[in-house]
Amino acid sequence: METKSLRKKDLWMFAILAFMAVSCTEKVDIQLDESYTRLVVDGCITTDTTAHTIKLSTTSSYYYNQPAPAVTGATLTITDGSSIYPLIETRPGIYQTADTVAGMQGHTYTLNISLQQEIGGYSEYKAVSQMNTLSTLDSVGLKFQPDWGEKGFYEVKVYVQEPPTVDFYRFMIYKNNQLLTDTITEWFVTDDKFFNGSYTNGAAVAYLNQRNPSEHLDPGDIVTVEVDNIGKEYCTFIWNTQSEIRGSNPLFSGPPANVEGNISNGAIGFFAAYANTRSSAKVKQEF
Repeated sequence: METKSLRKKDLWMFAILAFMAVSCTEKVDIQLDESYTRLVVDGCITTDTTAHTIKLSTTSSYYYNQPAPAVTGATLTITDGSSIYPLIETRPGIYQTADTVAGMQGHTYTLNISLQQEIGGYSEYKAVSQMNTLSTLDSVGLKFQPDWGEKGFYEVKVYVQEPPTVDFYRFMIYKNNQLLTDTITEWFVTDDKFFNGSYTNGAAVAYLNQRNPSEHLDPGDIVTVEVDNIGKEYCTFIWNTQSEIRGSNPLFSGPPANVEGNISNGAIGFFAAYANTRSSAKVKQEF
């Protein structure tokens, strides 16, 4: 039992890093049972009209800082029951829809994956995700807090009428069209229990540290907030994944467990369908 538990723990920690696509600077040699291989799925369909991407890879006993082995030659489709969107492999392990595809709020989407060779004893996988409705973001505000930290912080606020339904949100922050929250550990996800059915009137969703060069803002810079209604299942997946990456609390709690996604047949990862909305604000000169 102890060997099996350790094997699963090592496998899942590798899969998290593969899912995040984050490079590391320190090599960590992990000995994994190569027969215990899982399919790793990462992708989504949104209300953007764009080429939606699904990434397929596998777990392995490679060093942590090496790319996850890509799964090539698979056949993928996304369907909402009335329309079928095929995905084309544009790079090894990267599958994309046509750039004219846009998801529809209220629809349920199914991802179907057919592999050329079995992984973990299966060649067919699928996932189902509901695309919930989303209120359009009215505006974004920026408030400089000079007394916070060495060089101050910019508080990023959103203004929107939140509906009375129970919803779960992710907030993505861009500076001059460059994504700042580019890893899963930096994603801010939350439920709506503190403002359900109310006008948010400036709810803080990010704090930009002016000591950090990547977050530093100058007059004229544009800060964009993307709000995604990701649903409870995907929100829980993100919360649990962040918890596993950051480590258990307290320190001597039990070993980490596999984070449950929505892919069938024991695959790791998540296929998400969500509506999104964006708004931007320009940094003004502070006096």
